[in-house]
Amino acid sequence: MSMIYRLQCSLCGEEYSSADVKYNCPVDGGNLDVHLDLETLKSNLSMDMILNSEDRSMWRYLPLLPVEDPGYEGTPLRRVGWTPVYRPTQLLAERGLTQAWIKDESPNPTASFKDRASALMVAKGRELGAEVIITASSGNAGAALAGMAAAVGQKTVILVPKNAPPAKIAQLLVYGAKVALVDGTYDDAFDLTLQAAEEYGWYCRNTGYNPFTAEGKKTAAFEIWDQVMLPNQLDRPLNIFVSVGDGNIIAGMHKGFKDLQALGWLKYMPRMFGVQADGSAAVAQAYKDEVELITPVHADTLADSISVDLPRDGLRALRAATQTGGAYLTVSDAEILQAIGELGKMGIFSEPAAAASFAGMVKAAAVGLITKDEPMLALVTGSGLKDVQAAMQAAGQAPIISPDLDALRKAI
Repeated sequence: MSMIYRLQCSLCGEEYSSADVKYNCPVDGGNLDVHLDLETLKSNLSMDMILNSEDRSMWRYLPLLPVEDPGYEGTPLRRVGWTPVYRPTQLLAERGLTQAWIKDESPNPTASFKDRASALMVAKGRELGAEVIITASSGNAGAALAGMAAAVGQKTVILVPKNAPPAKIAQLLVYGAKVALVDGTYDDAFDLTLQAAEEYGWYCRNTGYNPFTAEGKKTAAFEIWDQVMLPNQLDRPLNIFVSVGDGNIIAGMHKGFKDLQALGWLKYMPRMFGVQADGSAAVAQAYKDEVELITPVHADTLADSISVDLPRDGLRALRAATQTGGAYLTVSDAEILQAIGELGKMGIFSEPAAAASFAGMVKAAAVGLITKDEPMLALVTGSGLKDVQAAMQAAGQAPIISPDLDALRKAI
């Protein structure tokens, strides 16, 4: 049932078959949208077939994904997704937020949201017979690809900026990927992977380049619908806050909600809010200027996972907000660090980029972009263990004391 119907350019609208085009539109370089044969799905699939599934992973939604069942039961590849949604009512109520949820992606096998795209990309790569899968990453996407590939014995090459957090680089190496640290930016690493994929015939997983990455990320939209919207019988749109770097997460989630809407399973289209760091806000600037032109910036933020000069999926990320009645807003590094601390008090350990969404949700409610009693959800995309140095900035240093009660009393 999950056959691909067509690929369509998000810029010019040109359509292609999956056999003819592998990556971006050959006419203008636009990102390609994957369109499933929804009419066939409607005839063969019911909402209850999904909701009654006993699968508690992203593969619960396999009939809505453009890939064959990858198998590999009992491996981390099959564990991705179905991440928890929390509602720490008392702590959120301190800010006057009465219908707020937090979806925490850190329980994924490599501790970030990026496992969703990488699991699907490894499945697709195996389906296509790829010898090597290559990607550029600021850390999380690479770790996710390396981990998912290790689970099935797939060869990978990962290019990462040399200033990526050491914990993320360590993950890549432990999983056995071939890793090279690029003396440059994420954008430099991205461009080099395209050259290498072309030269050696490798399959490129790059976010905002390979159309199937968004298809993996849309599974988070299915889960929010499944875990929050349906059981709580929301009578108005849910406001969803997503940290935005290259833009593929929010674009993929928007695609997921559009798929549900096309199937007739979605009562209210959620409002999508993109949150960028002040120092890496190319999409937010386009939103402010009311143009569909993403102008590169010189990214400078401690939130490395959303530190991007040129968002490779910027246009679709922008449309995720403009087409749903949402918005874009920016937060400072100081607000991000504060959000790490606040999430910590709720039992959620977040890396900087992941905490940006929560900082944005709090800010949106404070400035009246949304009302405090509206339903809202912040997507927390990665574990604080990914960047312990930033966590220490947020939490401060613990005192060193002598081993006696008097010293302990003074310290606490």
